[in-house]
Amino acid sequence: MLAGYFTMESPTPNHLRTIKLWPPSHGTRLVLVQRIVKNLTSPSILSRKYGILSKEEAEEEAKQIEASAFTIANQHFEKEPDSDGGSAVQTYAKESSKLMVEAVKRGPKPKSEPESEPVPDSLTPQHEQETFFDISGGKRAFIESEEAQELLKPLSEPGNKYTKICFSNRSFGLEAAHVAGPVLSALKQQLTEVDLSDFIAGRPEAEAIEVMTIFSSALEGSNLRYLNLSNNALGEKGVRAFEKLLSSQSNLEELYLMNDGISEEAAKAVCELIPSTNKLKILHFHNNMTGDDGGIAISGLVKESPILEDFRCSSTRVGSDGGIALAESLAGCVHLKKIDIRDNMFGIEAGIALSNSIPVFTNLTEIYLSYLNLEDEGTLALVNSLKDSDSPLEVLEIAGNDITSESASAIAACVTAKKATLVKLLLSENELKDEGSIVIANALKDDFEKLTEVDLSTNGIRTAGAKALSNAVVDEGVDDVKEIFKKFESVLGPMDENDPEGEDYDDEDDDVEDGDDNEDELGSKLKDLEIKQEE
Repeated sequence: MLAGYFTMESPTPNHLRTIKLWPPSHGTRLVLVQRIVKNLTSPSILSRKYGILSKEEAEEEAKQIEASAFTIANQHFEKEPDSDGGSAVQTYAKESSKLMVEAVKRGPKPKSEPESEPVPDSLTPQHEQETFFDISGGKRAFIESEEAQELLKPLSEPGNKYTKICFSNRSFGLEAAHVAGPVLSALKQQLTEVDLSDFIAGRPEAEAIEVMTIFSSALEGSNLRYLNLSNNALGEKGVRAFEKLLSSQSNLEELYLMNDGISEEAAKAVCELIPSTNKLKILHFHNNMTGDDGGIAISGLVKESPILEDFRCSSTRVGSDGGIALAESLAGCVHLKKIDIRDNMFGIEAGIALSNSIPVFTNLTEIYLSYLNLEDEGTLALVNSLKDSDSPLEVLEIAGNDITSESASAIAACVTAKKATLVKLLLSENELKDEGSIVIANALKDDFEKLTEVDLSTNGIRTAGAKALSNAVVDEGVDDVKEIFKKFESVLGPMDENDPEGEDYDDEDDDVEDGDDNEDELGSKLKDLEIKQEE
C-alpha cells in the first residue's frame, strides 16, 4: 500500500478549495496499521526493556490500536462537525502513538507451555526471570536517599540475576548517589547493560558532576555491552566525570551520547577516554553542538570501529571539514546498515566524499541525508553511488537539500535500481517542481514490491506534476488515493485544462483560498508516526 504526499500549487484561483481531512479512507487506515506493525516489530529502547513483539502479535495489536484511535478521533470530530478534521487527525495520530507505547511496554505474550505438574517452590530458581531492573516508569522526579534505599533494595538481594539496569527519568541527588554507589559497586561484575540517561535533571552543575563521579567510580571495571548516557547535558566536565567508567570499557557494543552538549572538547574527551571500540556496533551522537572539530574527533572514533552497523550523528552542527572527515572514516565500516547524519552543514564536498565511501556499504538498508546543503552536485554524486551499490536499500531520505529537476533523472534511476527493497522515499522541501516530479512519477510506475511511502511535499508542484504523481500512485493500485480524487475533483481542477509541460506561473497570480496546503495534512500528521527513541 503506497502512501504518497505531495503539495500542489494551483494556477487557477478557483480550482482549489478546502477539503475535509476526516475521516481517512480505508486505504489510509490500512497504511497506518502497517506502520504500527513495523514500529512494534522494530528494535527500540523500549523493546530492549520489555521485549519485541512477534509479527503475528504486532499485527493483532496494530489492528486494535488503529481501531481504538479511530473511534476516539471520530468522537472528537463529531463534536466539531464543521471543522476540516485537522484536530481529529491530530487526535488519531496522538492516540495511535500512545497506544503503541503501551503495547510495547506490555511486551510479548508469554509462550504457552504444555500443562505439567507444578514445581515445588523450593525447586524453583529464585529470580530466574529477573534480569532487567528499571525505575524509569512513572513521573519524572527527584530521588533522595530514603526513596533510593527502598527502590534499589532488589539490587542488594543475595543471588539476584540482574544484568541490565535503567535509572533514566529519575534525578539523583548527592545523598541518593551515595546510596546507589555501593549497590552498583557490588553488582557491577554481573552487569552488561547500563542506562543512566536523564538521571541528573535539575541538579546544580557542581552536584551533578559529583553524582556522575560517584556512579562512574561505582561502575569502574564493569564489562558492559550497552551504555546510555544521553540527556544529561554532560559537556566536557560531564564526560570527564565519567572517566573511570569510560576508560574501563573495552567491549562496548552500543554507546549513546545524545542531547548531551557534546562540544568539540567533549567529543575529544570521549575519544580519549574509551580505550577500544573494536566491538562497537551502534554509536549515536544525535543533537549535540559538536561542530567541525568535534566531527573530526568523532571520525577518529569511527575509524576505530570496524564492525559499526548503526551510526547517528544528526543535528550536531558539523560543517564541511567535519563532514568530509566523517565520510572518509565511514569507508572503513563495511558492515554499516544505517547512517543518519541529518541536519548538519555538510555541503557539496562532504556529500561527494560520502559518495566515495558508499560502494563498501553492501548491507546498507537506511540512509538519512536530509538538510545537509547537498544541492544538485552533492545529490547527484550520492544517488549515483547508491544506484551502483549492492546495498538492499529500504529507506532513502534526502529532504531539504535545494534539489532541482537537474537531479531528478538520477534520483529516478536510483530508486528504480532499488525497487525490490525500497520501502520509503523522502524528497520533501526541495525544488523539483513539475519537471522533476514528473520524471520521478514515471519511475514510480515500475513494479515496486515494498514501497509504501513517497513524500514530495513542498516541492513547488503544480497541476501537471500532481497529475503525474497521482497517476503513478493509482497505477500501483492505491484505492484510497483514487477515492480522494473522486470525492474532491476540484483539488486538481478539470484535467483537460492541465498544462502538459508543467509550465510555471507567477506566484502573484495564485490567489487561492485558504486550505490549499491542507490536502496533504492527513498524510503529514501520520507519516512519521513512530515509537520515539532518545531524541
